[in-house]
Amino acid sequence: MTAIRLLLVDDDPLVRAGLSLMMGGAEDIEIVGEAADGGEVEALVDRTRPDVVLMDIRMPSVDGLTATRRLRAREDAPQVVVLTTFHADEHVLRALRAGAAGFVLKDTPPARIVEAVRRVAAGDPVLSPTVTRQLMAHVAGTAADDRRARARARIAVLGEREREVTVAVGRGLSNAEIAAALFMSVATVKTHVSRVLAKLVLNNRVQIALLAYDAGLLEDED
Repeated sequence: MTAIRLLLVDDDPLVRAGLSLMMGGAEDIEIVGEAADGGEVEALVDRTRPDVVLMDIRMPSVDGLTATRRLRAREDAPQVVVLTTFHADEHVLRALRAGAAGFVLKDTPPARIVEAVRRVAAGDPVLSPTVTRQLMAHVAGTAADDRRARARARIAVLGEREREVTVAVGRGLSNAEIAAALFMSVATVKTHVSRVLAKLVLNNRVQIALLAYDAGLLEDED
């Protein structure tokens, strides 16, 4: 089995040491590098070719939000899991919109952080729909109406079946669950998800879920 290549990014050496210790116990994860600031990330990614980057948000020079945006704009970008102290944080939401595959709290039990790395390496987000809604509701500002109008305009390019799949992704369903709910094959679901990502110019399923929320599709579903 090929090990998951992991890059650790945090300005606190004690946090990096703790993460390195907990990840070192997982036989399927290999730590290929460490960085103390977001400004070091791109060069390290070029050199170490990680599958996943565990990224702190708050760093003194280049923060994790900026580093995530830069990484996800690249071809063959690694997946990013954001490390944060607060679950209801506007910076977390901005990182998710920039392409992060999810976030974990720094006080999360070690086994769950290891599992989060495994999940994003496999292409699964580490963010439940409930947490997404709570996060977005907490940081929603006065621009919510404008955001909804923009999101609905983007969603309008989708076909009916693609829209149904978008809602299902927003609800947090797996491909198998979507296939069962919409009476289609898993392969067809994957095709629809790929088309949605391409049409909406998105990086991952988390961004699909955020856009579905912005557009009010999940409220419509409720």
